Formats: sequence, structure tokens, C-alpha cells
Amino acid sequence: MKMRVQSILLLIILLAAGSCGPFSKLEKSTNWEELYAGANKYYQEGEYNKAIILYDKVLPVIRGSEKAEIADYNYANCHFKTKRYIEAAGYFSNFYRTYNRSPLAEEALFMNAYALYLDSPDANLDQQSSQEAVAAIQQFVTKFPSSASYERAMEMLVDLQARFEEKAYMESSMYYRLKDGLYPGDFYRACIINFQNFTKNYPDSEHNEELAYKLVEVGTGYAENSTFFKKEERLNDALGFAGEFYRKYPNSAFTGKVKEIEEKAREELAAHTVLKNEYNERLAEQKAKALENKPLEKVEIK
Repeated sequence: MKMRVQSILLLIILLAAGSCGPFSKLEKSTNWEELYAGANKYYQEGEYNKAIILYDKVLPVIRGSEKAEIADYNYANCHFKTKRYIEAAGYFSNFYRTYNRSPLAEEALFMNAYALYLDSPDANLDQQSSQEAVAAIQQFVTKFPSSASYERAMEMLVDLQARFEEKAYMESSMYYRLKDGLYPGDFYRACIINFQNFTKNYPDSEHNEELAYKLVEVGTGYAENSTFFKKEERLNDALGFAGEFYRKYPNSAFTGKVKEIEEKAREELAAHTVLKNEYNERLAEQKAKALENKPLEKVEIK
């Protein structure tokens, strides 16, 4: 018990000593030059949180002066170093807009892009912030194509594009799974649109061969679940998907499966054609009977 009381007393003494330390005294200062020097000192020592507190106090005072430029850059970098990437990106962006002729402008624009890149989520999450990172990177490489950071920026861009591709593939896989649910029709159609858009947006993706095979499968399933009057058109679409698959991937491991699906689609189309012909014949007979039973129109003799 005695040792516990001693520990508590020691903690109180340490807290009291800390509250009267150099930083605490400096934080209460109203001397902006002292605050500015202290903020820079803590920044150089890597005490970024303390530097932020002091920069917050001094920046409004020195705004527009020669000292503001380096303070604004350090303030942005403090947020970056403490992994507050969104705030850092905003401050670096503001720095570039305010001091676009500064020797630090190029680095600030790169750091804006880099902070957004580090904040961008994994492929399974929403990629809105990644889109912002791409826009920032593109702005940087356009403004500074000769920069030493150009290659690094392009590597970041390639990585983000790979995330977009993986996100799109995951969405395609989701629609593919949902087609087996309670309301398959809408998801079959969504699959077809999604697969086609994926190929258009990512023509060099390693997933395209698999999706081309699944497009044949989904196209046939969509036709089989269609109404009588839509079935022929959609079966022909599915057969078109099969032809496109053979053209693009003549040596694919999926070829056997595609041929099985294609054969099934052709059998379905042949059976549907028979029914369609019977329907058209009956319809023609009904129209003929209707004309036979139609009363003659009275001809008025003048």
C-alpha cells in the first residue's frame, strides 16, 4: 500500500514538473519571435506535435512575412510526419497555391500527391480518395516532368491503377455470384455490362480471359431466363460472345467449357426457333380466320 502511494506521489510530481517545463512555458508565451524559434527548434528535433502547437499560435501573426513560407512548409510536413495525411495533403496543396514560385513548390506539390497516395485505401474499399491521389499525381507529373521525383510519382500511379483494376474485378466477381440469387435476371444483365466495361477499361488485364469465358456463360444464362420474345436475340448475343472468345483466346484453358456452353446455346436456339415458327404459324392462322369472319363493309350506292 505504501509503495502504491509513493508511486502516485511520484507521478503527480512528474506531471507538475512537466507542466512547468520549457515547452509549457513557451506555449504560454505571447512573444511571436520566441514562438517561431521554438516551433522551428521542435521541428528540427522531430518533436512534430509540439511544433504543430507552436506553429498554430505563430502562423496567423507572421502571415505575409518572409518567415511564413518556411513555417507553412514545416507545418504541412509536421502533419505528414505524424501520419495525418489528409491534413498534410491540404496544407501542401495550399502551400503550392500560395508560394508557386518558391524553391519548395515542386516538393510541396509532390508531397501533396504522396500524402494522398499513402492515405488511399486497399482495393476492397471505396476508391474515391485514390481517385484524388491520381489527380494530384497527374498534376505533379504535368507540372514537373523533369523532376527527380517523376519516376517515383509514376510508380505510385501504376500502383493506384492496379488497385482500381482489382476493385473492378472484385465488383465483377460480386455480380457473378449474385446471378445465382433470387432475382437473377437483373444480375445477369449487370454481369454482362460489368464484364464488357472491365475489358474496355483494362484491356491488358490478366483477368480478361476468365471474364470472356464467364461472359459466354452469363450471356447464355441470361437468354435462358429471358421471356419468349427476348430469348432469340440474347442467345445470338451469347453465341457472339463465344465467337469473340475463340478469336481472342484460341489456346485458352477455358475453351472446352466455352464449347460446352456454346453447344447448349445452339440447342436452345434451335428449340426456340421451332417454337417461334409454330407460334408464327398459329398467329397467321388466327389472322386469316379473323379476316374470313369479318363482316363485309356496306357499300353506299349513289
